[in-house]
Amino acid sequence: MTDSIAPKVQSFFATCPLGVVDLLAAELKACGATRAREMKAGVEFDGTLEVAYRACLWSRTASRILMPIAQVAAHDANAMYQGLQRIDWSGHVAPSGTLVVDFQGTSLGIKHTQFGALKTKDAIVDQMREKFGERPSIDTEKPDVRINVHAHREQATVSIDLSGDSLHRRGYRARGVAAPLKENLAAAILLRAGWPALSAAGATLLDPLCGSGTLVIEAALMACDIAPGWLRGQHAHWGMVNWRGHDARLWQRLLDEVNERAAVGKQGMQGRLLRGYDQDAFAVRAALENTERAGLRGWVHFEKRNLSELQNPLGASQASERLLDIQASNPSVGLLVCNPPYGERLGEQDGLKSLYALLGVKLRQDFVGWKAAVFTGNPPLAKEIGINAKRSHTLYNGALECRLLRFDIDAVHFNTPDSRPSAEEKLADVRQSAGAQMFANRLRKNLKTARTWAHKNIVYCYRIYDADMPEYSFAIDLYGNAEEGSLNWAYVQEYAAPDTINRDAARMRRMQVLSVLPEVLELPRERIHVRTRRQQSDHSQYEKVDTQRQFQVVAEGGYRFYVNFSDYLDTGLFLDHRITRQRLGQLCQGKRFLNLFAYTGAATVHAVGGGAVASTTVDMSYTYLEWAEKNLQLNRLDATEHELIQADCLQWLEHEAEQKQRQYDVIFIDPPTFSRSKRMERDFEVQQDHVQLILWAKQLLAPQGLIVFSNNYTRFKLDQYALSAFQIQDWTRETLPKDFERNPKIHCCFAIKPN
Repeated sequence: MTDSIAPKVQSFFATCPLGVVDLLAAELKACGATRAREMKAGVEFDGTLEVAYRACLWSRTASRILMPIAQVAAHDANAMYQGLQRIDWSGHVAPSGTLVVDFQGTSLGIKHTQFGALKTKDAIVDQMREKFGERPSIDTEKPDVRINVHAHREQATVSIDLSGDSLHRRGYRARGVAAPLKENLAAAILLRAGWPALSAAGATLLDPLCGSGTLVIEAALMACDIAPGWLRGQHAHWGMVNWRGHDARLWQRLLDEVNERAAVGKQGMQGRLLRGYDQDAFAVRAALENTERAGLRGWVHFEKRNLSELQNPLGASQASERLLDIQASNPSVGLLVCNPPYGERLGEQDGLKSLYALLGVKLRQDFVGWKAAVFTGNPPLAKEIGINAKRSHTLYNGALECRLLRFDIDAVHFNTPDSRPSAEEKLADVRQSAGAQMFANRLRKNLKTARTWAHKNIVYCYRIYDADMPEYSFAIDLYGNAEEGSLNWAYVQEYAAPDTINRDAARMRRMQVLSVLPEVLELPRERIHVRTRRQQSDHSQYEKVDTQRQFQVVAEGGYRFYVNFSDYLDTGLFLDHRITRQRLGQLCQGKRFLNLFAYTGAATVHAVGGGAVASTTVDMSYTYLEWAEKNLQLNRLDATEHELIQADCLQWLEHEAEQKQRQYDVIFIDPPTFSRSKRMERDFEVQQDHVQLILWAKQLLAPQGLIVFSNNYTRFKLDQYALSAFQIQDWTRETLPKDFERNPKIHCCFAIKPN
């Protein structure tokens, strides 16, 4: 490392959440940037290395600070590899060091981020091995250097990530609660709400629904002039400290300045207290722990308190005379800021109306003269507050479009519920709209046809709608339990609208769909579960999105399965593989069965139930293996001869292929399109790696054995030339259920035997 580098001006790029680029640009200019160009996902700026280091420490809204080092051609993978090879990587990472690659975007030749990251890593380590006889290793936790590659059209921009961990990770969050706000989003909310100016004028702050305290703690950091990177400077892993161009002396000077400003800022906050309340004792404990880690004891206060108990901390009431006195001496009485729940499921929204209405009652009764800022992903609910918003800002909580509504709490802005149509009346209007009725008619027609087919074929879980009308882009599945004799749940997946679609129009179509579902499906709202599915380039269907752990039992092909409608993007039972699983059950009588990438073990249940004498089920997730075991137990299938193995399927298969001690008559392989995990030895990409996967499986195949290979990559092409030593039958059409005929590319399936 060098002690210093010449102060030269260069370009950098700061990423941030959607909707806050103007706030970020202002912060970067305050750090000394000479140019700040706002773009959709961040700000391109010019400055010295000191400006970039200051941005790492002081930007409250940035996610990452990137230092571009090259642009390379990316019209195909080989061109990108060659361009990356021309960069002198020894100037950035030691041959014995560690690195990790983040790849975003796509180009004409690189369509998938996992593949792009793999090619980047290969180019770097191949160059280092050739030059020095050793190569950097991969460390996804604390790499010496984090490399960022962003591909667009025919070019890829290569950058050093100076941040290391994402900058929203301040270092004070010991534990959170369900769906906590990221710290930089909380900071953006406060900046939009005008908190820095209010704080400078001596205002107080209160969050009556504080959760783990993020909004209150971020407000205190601002009020005390504490850099958001203050704690990170002491504890976190920064991206520049092991970069070979790092200026350690400059960095230490900036850290010393941060500490000095924090000490002065805390002194200036003496006598003021920012408050947070929550009815959840666990959340309050988390907020108190976070306060301790942030070093803010004495400046913030958290306590357990229901919203119904909310009072103005400056006094039990503010009569008009008192209000005039306060406003005369201090025009900024206080800011009430909160992030109420949004309501994910259809049945939750009715219960939340009363919460928003109660918040409005408290504001109107006890907080006249204050400012308020309510951040919500469900703007219609905010109308229950009964106060007209002065200003509305669009922000994004992850991919979810939200609104920050700003209020002046004054009687002239009150809009009491009595003067407005009820939520039920508005829902009725939506339900009666031409679009809603058109969708309802299509759904009724589909449902009638599907129920007749399902009853005839004894199918209890099936799809009834799959974007039949393109403007209503939903998939709707019905799940039933044979023992109850009726359909019991609906699982509704909304395909997120592209950026080219008007947001208000998309939201209205969503309301139209949800308004008619209970009546058409003859189901109560609480049995209709709604999820938004966005296009992903990895194995995101297995990602966890909640922790409710509510499992239901459904039926398929004479067996029962646990499904979960709330915690994951998928339920635990892929309905398009229904026929494939039934075939496996027919094939496995008296056979030994291997299930790779097994997910929740539904295929294993069919195989064991069909008479498999032994089975092995392999998946990398403990959670899904436990789920598979419960599915076996639910069907009273003896697990004595049926093993469940937690392992990286690639590593396990390669090892067992070399050992040649296992043999199976039927092997089922249903891999993800891509997979990248800290526990995996290598990245996996099905188009690139399926041949090797099948060749390894062949080593475990008994004479006359069969491999059933399936996947859901819509553009997958089996490499028939590389697999010329096999007899291959395409089972795709035969295994496509009738209820998925509208989407014939939903999966492919092949029966593979050695010649």
